[in-house]
Amino acid sequence: MNRYLRPFFLCFSVFLLASQGLSAQTLTVVNETTLKSIPNVYIYNEGRNKVASTDLDGKADLTKFAEGDTLHFQHPSYQGLQLLFKEVEERNFRIALTERPVIMDEIFVSANKREQKITDIPQKVTRISEDQVIFHNPQTSADLLQSSGKVFVQKSQMGGGSPMLRGFAANSVLLSVDGVRMNNAIFRSGNLQNVISVDPNAVEGTEVLFGPGSIIYGSDALGGVMNFQTKNPELSYSAAEKLFELNSMGRYSTANNERTFHADAAVGFEKWGLLSSVTYSYFGDLRSGGNFYEDYPEFGKRREYIVRRNGKDMIVPNDDVRIQRFSGYEQLNLMQKVRYNPSGRWHLNYGFHFATTGNIPRYDRLIQRENGDSGDLVNAEWYYGPQIWMMNTLNIDYTGQTKWYDKVSAVFSRQWFQESRNDRKFENTKLRNREENVDVYTANIDFDKQWNEDKELFYGVESVYNFVESEAVETDIVSGEQAPVATRYPDEGSTYIQLAAYTKYQQDLSASLTAEAGARYSHILLESRFSDNYYDFPFSTIDINTGALSGNLGLIYRPLDDLQFNLNASTGFRAPNVDDASKIFDSEPGTVIMPNADLGPEYSYNLDFTVIKDFDERARLEINTYYTWLEDAMVRRPFEFNGQDSIRYDGQMSKVEAVVNSGQAYVYGASVGLSTEISTHIALQSELTYTRGRDRINDEPLRHVAPLFGRIGITYKGDRIRTEIYSEFNGQKPISDFSPSERSKPHLYTEDGSPAWATLNAKASYHLNEDIMLNAGVENIFDKHYRPYSSGISAPGRNVSVALRAHL
Repeated sequence: MNRYLRPFFLCFSVFLLASQGLSAQTLTVVNETTLKSIPNVYIYNEGRNKVASTDLDGKADLTKFAEGDTLHFQHPSYQGLQLLFKEVEERNFRIALTERPVIMDEIFVSANKREQKITDIPQKVTRISEDQVIFHNPQTSADLLQSSGKVFVQKSQMGGGSPMLRGFAANSVLLSVDGVRMNNAIFRSGNLQNVISVDPNAVEGTEVLFGPGSIIYGSDALGGVMNFQTKNPELSYSAAEKLFELNSMGRYSTANNERTFHADAAVGFEKWGLLSSVTYSYFGDLRSGGNFYEDYPEFGKRREYIVRRNGKDMIVPNDDVRIQRFSGYEQLNLMQKVRYNPSGRWHLNYGFHFATTGNIPRYDRLIQRENGDSGDLVNAEWYYGPQIWMMNTLNIDYTGQTKWYDKVSAVFSRQWFQESRNDRKFENTKLRNREENVDVYTANIDFDKQWNEDKELFYGVESVYNFVESEAVETDIVSGEQAPVATRYPDEGSTYIQLAAYTKYQQDLSASLTAEAGARYSHILLESRFSDNYYDFPFSTIDINTGALSGNLGLIYRPLDDLQFNLNASTGFRAPNVDDASKIFDSEPGTVIMPNADLGPEYSYNLDFTVIKDFDERARLEINTYYTWLEDAMVRRPFEFNGQDSIRYDGQMSKVEAVVNSGQAYVYGASVGLSTEISTHIALQSELTYTRGRDRINDEPLRHVAPLFGRIGITYKGDRIRTEIYSEFNGQKPISDFSPSERSKPHLYTEDGSPAWATLNAKASYHLNEDIMLNAGVENIFDKHYRPYSSGISAPGRNVSVALRAHL
């Protein structure tokens, strides 16, 4: 080697070794199972005079520590770890921490549209994290809610899912996406399937608030609030740095031949961030379990179905009674997020959501028979047309300490809903189509103010505007001739406006006692306009002008660090919407629902008591009890139209009913949740919910009260692997506990009601490396045939699912 180059190579070698030594002082901390980096890990020596912590990438600088130091790694969600500095070097400065099976300190956002710890919320709240969603692989957001074991879900068809909370469902519970209410003016009181429009693959966290949530969210939140937070783009740390992230997933399931493909990509700059997401799912006809009930061997079997051949409707035998023809559908979800932070105080987020489906067969109508369960099939066709939901939303946050607020958030959104119902009777060539379009404009401004870290005030105003258009046409499928028919909602259009103001105040009265009080006033304006083309109404418009006041008072008492008592009294309300006051439709053959111009709001009064007990930071027990009283309940009752109790509707004499304020009802119940660490890697989780409810005026059960239900499972988390064996179960609901409207549906239940059932399931995930993960599961291992209460379709039989996820 040239003697003049030797000094250069010597210096370069010394520099390289020094560089390696310096870089070796940078530690990376990851999750043992997922291999994801862990931020905010606290690292200290024995004397606690040397301290470091990991950044958002899980990295920490160890240059301040010496060779002889013992390093302690601490994080509230992970098992503690102690290592000699030499041992850290031997592990190439990459440390894997074991996640605690039971996490004691969780963050929620549903209660006040802002981050709060569970210890600061008097209501019962549960959170479903993104990691849980990824592991359980739900096909829809309805399945996502059910996977928690705390939410009961009804399905009239496979393309649906109606959550039931504390004896309330449909338009008595509220759906929210990124803080924007999804409930619109035609959300109905019957089972509601709109939750499937939310893409579970684009959700980073879901919170469920149990009990009235009217203070923050307004009308409809009688039973609770389900708030979905979708993914947001991340920003880089400096102008010279750019972040890029790509996620993809493919999944196949055997029970319905499901094929789902998802991808999302994000790029982040110092002030700008973009995120795009797309999911496509195809679901074939659902196969139910083959292990039928011994006492009801024919229950749930699809023995025959209707097809059209050579211009005629024909009833043909089903070659496999487990295949529920026709139940399959397909769905597409798109999402685009744009984030802009012009300064440290201003934060702007724009979100675009679009969801559409193909035609969704209404399975419970396709198995309906004449004369109860003994005649021919009634409907040759009954399906929902493409269910479309589109939302544009702009969120503006400003942070700055002033006399009146520390933070102000403004949300402006526009949503568009389109849905249609299409039905044709057996051996009838007339296909009826009823289509609804709803435009919803929402504006919220929320303020936060905090004093001395022990006093907080939240207040804000909200306005919601709905415009409903309804059309209907009947088409002869042979001749192609079309003719207008009666619309489901007023044919001249409807508007629904809600204006509201609220305030909520929270204060620590002492180190162990926190109080919360809130109030909201909402004013509702509804106008529906009718023509005289189809019915001789005694009115041309329905005008409702009413207001509702709601409030809450909560106490949180922590006598010990590991013990908490919550007491919460709250009121809620639901104002009549267009569906309640102005709808004309057949709820079942022989009954028609007519408008009621005198309908008013219904009110609920609720008392909650919760006990949360931690045991040596290894187990958590949560017991919640509640009692809800409902006044002026909106219920369907016999009615008269122009002095007649029956009219001819769709060619059939039908009894007239309407939604009226004539009810008093009560609902009470309890839930118990237990999570405990069996060992460092093994945990047991169990949930049990019991609900009872009754209409006091008519002394009859309420419709949406679920039977006893729950979930119990054992989870193992180890090196790159996570497994869970669990059981989901429902108790029996005898026919004597059914509401009258449910007893008239013999095609959905056995003669004794809804039988008890339980399933055994197993799921696992394995991380091949930090970027690729394999998920697999077997649900309903014993292929049990069962149909959850109030559902119109039987649940999946044995289902094997496999998913591959990749991250770049």
